[in-house]
Amino acid sequence: MRTIIEVRARPGDRSKGLLNVGGIVLPCALGKGGISSRKREGDGATPLGSLRVLWGYFRPGRGALPPTRLPLRPAFGTLGWCDAPGDRNYNRPVRLPYPASHETMQRGDRLYDVVLVLDWNMRPAIRGRGSAIFLHLARPGYRPTEGCIAVSRRTMLRLLPLLRPGTKIRVRR
Repeated sequence: MRTIIEVRARPGDRSKGLLNVGGIVLPCALGKGGISSRKREGDGATPLGSLRVLWGYFRPGRGALPPTRLPLRPAFGTLGWCDAPGDRNYNRPVRLPYPASHETMQRGDRLYDVVLVLDWNMRPAIRGRGSAIFLHLARPGYRPTEGCIAVSRRTMLRLLPLLRPGTKIRVRR
């Protein structure tokens, strides 16, 4: 049986959420724009709908990870993610340095020490519909993301053994 993860906004706070996996409810952070059915680049919203986990990245030297069936690749300093809607590599990993707008996947704040790529706007990537929607580690206090879903490191380590390519994350209101 495939694991299905449900994510909903916490009542009274649209940028904080509740993640339900197998009946266990855990806190998570959502985008500062809440959950949106009209996701657009830069709106800070977490997309409403069903997202699939594709693969992940980890930061070498930042702690052991549990076994998982999910392909995890090391995130070295040359790894970026293009977020420029007009670029041919929009919403795709790129090698740094890169001339167009991009995120650096080896962040100093540890949010991407473990980061899982979700299939939002991947095939085909529609310009301006949003990029770099990930499941990653949360800031202290579950402060809002730019549109991703973020969990504590402890929760991520709990989720990894349950995940495989195609695991569904259903974001609902």
